[in-house]
Amino acid sequence: MDVRGTVAAGFEPVGDAFRRNFEQRGERGAALAVYRDGVKVVDLWAGARDADGNAADAPWAVDTAQVVRSATKGVAAAVPLLLHQRGQLDLDAPVGTYWPEFKAAGKDRVTVRQVLAHQAGLPVLDRPLTLAEAVDRETALRAIAAQAPVWEPGTAHGYHAHTFSWLLAGIVHRVTGRTIGRWVAEEIARPLGLDLWIGLPADEAHRVGRIGPVEEIDPPGGGALKLRPKRSVTEAYRDPDSLTRRAFGAIDPKPDENDPVYRAAELPGSAGVSTARALARFYAATLGPVDGGVRLFAPATLTLARTEESAGPDRVLMVGTRFGLGHMLHGPASPLLGPTSFGHPGRGGSLGFADPESGISFGYVTNGMRKTVTADPRAQALVRAVRSVL
Repeated sequence: MDVRGTVAAGFEPVGDAFRRNFEQRGERGAALAVYRDGVKVVDLWAGARDADGNAADAPWAVDTAQVVRSATKGVAAAVPLLLHQRGQLDLDAPVGTYWPEFKAAGKDRVTVRQVLAHQAGLPVLDRPLTLAEAVDRETALRAIAAQAPVWEPGTAHGYHAHTFSWLLAGIVHRVTGRTIGRWVAEEIARPLGLDLWIGLPADEAHRVGRIGPVEEIDPPGGGALKLRPKRSVTEAYRDPDSLTRRAFGAIDPKPDENDPVYRAAELPGSAGVSTARALARFYAATLGPVDGGVRLFAPATLTLARTEESAGPDRVLMVGTRFGLGHMLHGPASPLLGPTSFGHPGRGGSLGFADPESGISFGYVTNGMRKTVTADPRAQALVRAVRSVL
């Protein structure tokens, strides 16, 4: 495998782990970037641009980007935190303060904090949306505003797989007058020079590879997580009436994530497009200045980002999860680098996070989608390699 890029002295084991993912774990095409204290120390890419292609005809290039699924949530979660930092958003205010239509169906007391912590009781829609409805902002916002909670908000938490998109989009649009994709482009991506989009512009589409399923391969004794799904988890994914199936099925039929319409949609919970370098650089900027320049989070905001808001049994994922204000936190179901880490995986592979204790920020992007939801073995092998050099 022709691995390209650079690895700083001392981080060679991370490069070795990246190569082994191709040799032993069925990786098709991927990129990895790691920053430490705002300086890039790993920047690697290899394989095919398209999961259904080959590296000889269409290799992964230095600027190849991919759909990163729910890793988008970690970037999107920075928006309300930054609005709070600027005094524009009260995290403990009812959502209806900013979005009056949201008060319907018993949601008048649901707070912004509860939405970000997946406690709002809105992981499903009684009637799923078609792709055309899901990407039409006003149609989707009317649907989520009219939806009644499936549990009393604040009393439990459960992963809002798709509905997080419309909840966050509605809050940001009502507070700022801008779509969340535009806000991210203007206030995060442009100042930091990120190849990252929530709503892929047509003139960038040529850089984006095709994602697709890959064979589940793990080397014997390779150190992958030995987490077998519990029967309750397996049954939840099979039961069409479960919160699990309904949450992941809030867009029905299941959208083709390689469809230009889907990629262009401003769905901050699932449809972001990014390079690994952009994910890592974004998280580096949450910790401090990047390359001596831009910093996103003030110290108090960084504390908010890493503070636990929800923990324990997740009513959608059916395992124990930990959430802060939109970010997943380090735990058995979604291991990051350590106890202070915050970020977000993308179902099937991609991962981005920051770790304030070590100064590490991490971005991994792949085109090969496995069945994993929160802890992909390839990403975890790379995280272990980073941990081993610290």
